Amino acid sequence: MKRVLLMVALLVLAFPTFAFAADEPPTNEQLFQAVDAVWIMLAAILVIFMQAGFALLESGSTRMKNAGHVAGKTILTFGIAALAFWAVGFGLAFGDGNKIIGFSGFFVNGTEEQAAESFGALSFSIVPIGIKFLFQLAFAGVALAIAWGGFAERAKLSVYFVFGVLFTVVIYPFVAHWIWGGGWLADHGKQDFAGSTVVHLQGATAALVATLLLKPRLGKYNKDGKPNLIPGHNQVLSVLGVIILWIGWFGFNPGSTLSAVNDGFFGFIALNTNLAAAAGGVAALVVSWMYFGKADIPSMLNGVLAALVAITASCAFVEPWAAVVIGLVAGTLTFFTAQWFEKAGIDDPIYAFSVHGIAGIWGSLSTGFFAAPRLVEIVGVGKEGLFYGGGLHQLGVQAMGVGVAFVFVFVVSYIILSIMKATMGLRVTEEEEIMGLDISEHGSYGYPEHLKKSGGESVSV
Repeated sequence: MKRVLLMVALLVLAFPTFAFAADEPPTNEQLFQAVDAVWIMLAAILVIFMQAGFALLESGSTRMKNAGHVAGKTILTFGIAALAFWAVGFGLAFGDGNKIIGFSGFFVNGTEEQAAESFGALSFSIVPIGIKFLFQLAFAGVALAIAWGGFAERAKLSVYFVFGVLFTVVIYPFVAHWIWGGGWLADHGKQDFAGSTVVHLQGATAALVATLLLKPRLGKYNKDGKPNLIPGHNQVLSVLGVIILWIGWFGFNPGSTLSAVNDGFFGFIALNTNLAAAAGGVAALVVSWMYFGKADIPSMLNGVLAALVAITASCAFVEPWAAVVIGLVAGTLTFFTAQWFEKAGIDDPIYAFSVHGIAGIWGSLSTGFFAAPRLVEIVGVGKEGLFYGGGLHQLGVQAMGVGVAFVFVFVVSYIILSIMKATMGLRVTEEEEIMGLDISEHGSYGYPEHLKKSGGESVSV
């Protein structure tokens, strides 16, 4: 209680309008609502700031001639997602409707009447609908950012406009509604606290479809099918991007409590999140060292992200020791699956499916093993896991949710992108790809002084 009173005092000092907005002193309930509102807003800002992490990670992990394009499209696509989610996506995901999809809450306007129509996982936290919208938009934007990993270095700029809208309106809201919006998977007790399935598996599955339809980058494979290494141009940017994402995840997971007035439960979730990330990074670096004979920095970065993805579903359901195990397994799985996909001829430039898809599947399944009874009781979703005597029930529910989400997103993404490929085309020309998307799509290089000869002639890197 002392912590709550301290937070309230800080809020009054920081936002004096809370203290003087009404003629009468605010009640405890109003103060608690104010604390929750500020907490969710802060969490939304942290998750939105993850876009900066994606921009640095993806641009650093791709070639210099595409760096400006890869970073810049992050801004473009988040803007597209924001407009599409405001107009349609939020209502489909969280509006009143049936167990499949919502039918209300379109064109979010901030009114109390519209707020009453949003339900599901958001219903127990009474905060302004504008804040609810921004928080959920941040998650939809992350899912779309993940999807773009499969398009990197070879997709037309126009593709980002069309598929960005369709992903945000036709794909993402369905799975979000099924699990977080009071849909049929929620009725079965699907445990996905912050989105290993809803956010990461959806984005990664769309990325996989794009990778398959776009085909590998020029020069990635020899005639005998052996892959060539195409390293990113700046590991420092990639490292900084992962640090930003790691910090942003403290909005992603702890923020999904949707309340700060809950005996500090968000701190427990932050602890699990951090332990998993640390374990995943260390595990991936050690495994790469054993595999390559050298400690590979990109593998370590992918291990951190994979562990964060995996713990996203289970952060509220498992004990800290299990979070470490989940992170270790995620970092190891991601390393080996990335190697396998590359050898299988799947050119995934930033390993989107290995990091977000495979780890998303593992993280979603992990609660079926490790969900602790005391934590399941606190969250109020599903049942305890296999290792706590819960049998195979919760594991079965988790597997069903993963399977349904993967098949739905894969099929719908494949249909959409196949139609786009046949009509408008997905990939730039060979000449444009060799030249680099910075110059071919935007008319200027991200690093002009490094990509010009002394006579002013452009060169490719």
